[in-house]
Amino acid sequence: MLIEQSAVHDLVASLIPDDVLCPASIDDVLALPSFLSVLRAAESRLGCPLAMMPMGTQDRLIQRRLRQLVEIARVNPLWRERINAAVGDGPVDTCEAFQALPITDKDTFSALFTGERAGMVVPIDRCGFEVVASGGTSSGRPSETVYPLDELQETYEWAGEFMGRAMMAPMLPGPGPKWVSTTLADYQMWSSGTMVGGVLQKIPGVNYIGAGPMSRDVYKLMMSYPGPKAIMGITQSIALLADFAEVLSQTERDSLHIALYGSGLLTPKVRADLQAAYPNLRILSYFAATQAETIGLQLDPDSPVLTTVPGLHLIEVVDENGRWVAEGEEGELVVTRLFGNAAPVLRYKVGDRVIRRPDRQPDQQPAGLRAMQFEYAGRSGDFMHIADTQYSAPRALAAISEEFKSRDLLDIDAVAANVQFQITRSSRQFLLVVAAPGLRDRLPELAKALGPDGAAPVMIAGLIRSMSLFDGMEATEATLRESGYRFGLRLVEPNGPELVRTEVGKVPLVVDRV
Repeated sequence: MLIEQSAVHDLVASLIPDDVLCPASIDDVLALPSFLSVLRAAESRLGCPLAMMPMGTQDRLIQRRLRQLVEIARVNPLWRERINAAVGDGPVDTCEAFQALPITDKDTFSALFTGERAGMVVPIDRCGFEVVASGGTSSGRPSETVYPLDELQETYEWAGEFMGRAMMAPMLPGPGPKWVSTTLADYQMWSSGTMVGGVLQKIPGVNYIGAGPMSRDVYKLMMSYPGPKAIMGITQSIALLADFAEVLSQTERDSLHIALYGSGLLTPKVRADLQAAYPNLRILSYFAATQAETIGLQLDPDSPVLTTVPGLHLIEVVDENGRWVAEGEEGELVVTRLFGNAAPVLRYKVGDRVIRRPDRQPDQQPAGLRAMQFEYAGRSGDFMHIADTQYSAPRALAAISEEFKSRDLLDIDAVAANVQFQITRSSRQFLLVVAAPGLRDRLPELAKALGPDGAAPVMIAGLIRSMSLFDGMEATEATLRESGYRFGLRLVEPNGPELVRTEVGKVPLVVDRV
């Protein structure tokens, strides 16, 4: 579909006309049309879903919406002060101007939306909001936010429709009933339960099951329903499905087609076990966070690239100055919800690092889809400091695992159900904790193979190997040994107390104790 730029400009201006660009009061904000209605009108006028429109058309529409969101935020005195201090009181009508707005970090976010909730444009005493809490993957400290109920339901509808077209329709085959469930449904105040469950309930043509934490009997019952199935949960819940397969018939195993995981790392061992148990299974990432339900979806199990839901958020990958990085570069993930008149949040830093990837093109599957893409690189807190050197935990884990494997000591990827770096600064202890069933029985054999120096030489070699060529000179065996840290490997059972978990059962990759 080719549209002249002037026609695109006129179309977008008619969808968000000048008289609704700059609301002056709370009542004006409440009277605004929802952004969903704007998107529906755009699709009706152009005769195709937004996700299939040219990127230039999508970008123009989102840019106009961002200008409106900034003006909505200015109705609130705190937001107005933040915005005007950065860019003045004029319209924010270009991408460059929007990038000059301050980043909303988690401390600022909490100050604006917890307690008195002074950052809301429409005060909470006007009612019609949902309060949602997040446990956090790294810190485990809960925080709160609020969503206007009507806009939240529209968010679910828009995201659910996209999932139906891009994921469920091509991956849940055949006639008859289809199913999607989540193990998160039990945590009703936590963002994972309310957000994900809300989206999954809105997938057209698919039945929804709010399963909650599952026993084998509950899982057996659910899997006995006829028809292809998808399931979403945190990595710990998805990992359990390999063992749960033993209570299923082959027909029931064959019926599981999609496993969506979030908030953690699925080790190669877990992936291999799942694929062996479920012949038709595609294991895919569902990336979401507070203030950003359905940030990105992995549509191809063979590619780590995540595809955004067009029109739902502005997704930015920014450098330390808040500016967009180039394709192929890594930066901080910054999100602005576009469905948010009553309680907008501009440029929220989610706490993850990602790599900006080229936009999805219409010749890729699903055919015709155009969308922004990125690749997950790790939590922003997934960095470890030894002396003056910073190490990326995911890269360090990969390099240390390769060192153990290349020396025929231990294939961590093949056996680990969970892994975690535990750093205690006061005692200068650096541990890699590997959890796998029965692995502790191999400890005498491994200790003998490692010799009197233990795991330290292997781990030091892995840490050095994980550094880039540019940074390699500052990470040497001498500097690591002179740091005073003791490097060790600990083998534990998957459900043992040695692994540190957050309040909602997540296993962060890095635990950094002072």
